Amino acid sequence: MRENLRVAAYAVCVRDGQLLLARSPGPDGVPEWVLPGGGMEHGEDPYDTVHRELLEETGYRIRVTGLLGVHSLRLVRARRAGRRTDHQGVRIVYEGEVTGGELRPEVGGSTDLAAWHDLDAVPRLVRVPLVDIALRLWRERPAAGHLDPAHPDSGHPAPGGRPLPEDMNAE
Repeated sequence: MRENLRVAAYAVCVRDGQLLLARSPGPDGVPEWVLPGGGMEHGEDPYDTVHRELLEETGYRIRVTGLLGVHSLRLVRARRAGRRTDHQGVRIVYEGEVTGGELRPEVGGSTDLAAWHDLDAVPRLVRVPLVDIALRLWRERPAAGHLDPAHPDSGHPAPGGRPLPEDMNAE
């Protein structure tokens, strides 16, 4: 079995009742909205990652205003030739405030559009589960920075369930 660990940093940026999201091609070709952010480069601090990723994906510079929490996801998948992959993603979710730059799409990256969405419209968007998890962290602000795994929007499987098959690289 091949084991894989990926650490990523994201930011929840809310302004005037709107959430900043980026659009990524989904695994089946259907575009889906993702939280701006992404994977850490080797040796990079997550705080620097979130600044770099937000600038790359949205054109905005941000100020990190808080740490909302950490979310972990584990996916075990069967691969070709009977090989399995055991993937764990650790996602660090910050709160951010836009301080400069201009909204623009990413060029040559993992997303193709960045846009503000009314918070009440987010549930109707095609989106990755991390968007709901991050919004829940932003709304509830759990003291431990961790969501109750039994909650349906936690991104954790219910007892006897299995994780949602989200693409960690698209977030």
